[in-house]
This record gives sequence, structure tokens and C-alpha cells, in this order.
Amino acid sequence: MNAESDERDGVVATPTTGPETGGATDGRGLGSRAPQYIQARKTLHLSWQVGVFVVGLAVVIAGIIMLPLPGPGWVVIFGGMAIWATEFVWAQLVMRWTKRKLTEAAQKALDPKVRRRNIILTTIGLVIIAVLVGIYVWKFGIVMPWKINE
Repeated sequence: MNAESDERDGVVATPTTGPETGGATDGRGLGSRAPQYIQARKTLHLSWQVGVFVVGLAVVIAGIIMLPLPGPGWVVIFGGMAIWATEFVWAQLVMRWTKRKLTEAAQKALDPKVRRRNIILTTIGLVIIAVLVGIYVWKFGIVMPWKINE
């Protein structure tokens, strides 16, 4: 017996990392996440892929519409990409790249030098805004848009 197989059950272990799985550590490789009975039938699998593409496209388009309008545009776009990633390798690769970049950005944001710089810049910005608001109020006063006295 070796580490790669279990002769009692006739099951061969598959690697969970490496080029075969695209470097995934969760045990799932790249490719379709459709149920086996759907993958076994070519016509059914093709219609499944078309359905996943159409649903993902609708979600991504809704996210793009939400970008200039009120709403969580980027979250919805990434949700559409996640829908596509259940079936398409290119979307899985995009999602992995995005997760890696977000993790790198989060680690960079936790760097004490970067945090200190961000706090200083935010404080300076707030002071400038407070001074400008103070000058405006001193010059023009506060006028409410509604008339309470009438």
C-alpha cells in the first residue's frame, strides 16, 4: 500500500493542490460543478451551461445598472461572477485572482505604516472640510430650507 491509493476499497486518492486542480486547496479542481447525472448527458449539460450563463449574465447586468444608481453594484457583479464560476473555468480563474488581490489588499491595509498614513490623511481631510463649513456658516449663516415661523 502507498499514500496514493487504498487497495482495500480500490480508491485512488487525488491530489488537492497542484496544476491538476489549478492550485485549489479545497479539493475541488477547475470545471463544472453540475451534478453528475447532468454532466453525463451532453445535451442536458449544454442546456445547464446556457442556463447558468443566462442567470449569471442577468445578475452581472443588474450589478452594472446598480453602479451609478443606489445599490450594491459591485457585490451583485461579483455574485454574478460566482454564479458563472459554478460552471465555467474562466470565471473560476477570475474569482481566484480577485480573492488573491483582495487578500493582498487587506494585508496591506493592516500594515501599521499604511494605517497611520490613512489616519493622518483622513484627519487632514476632515479638518479641511470643517474649516470650509465654518467659513461658509460664518459668511452666510445657517438658513433652513423650511419656514417654521410662518
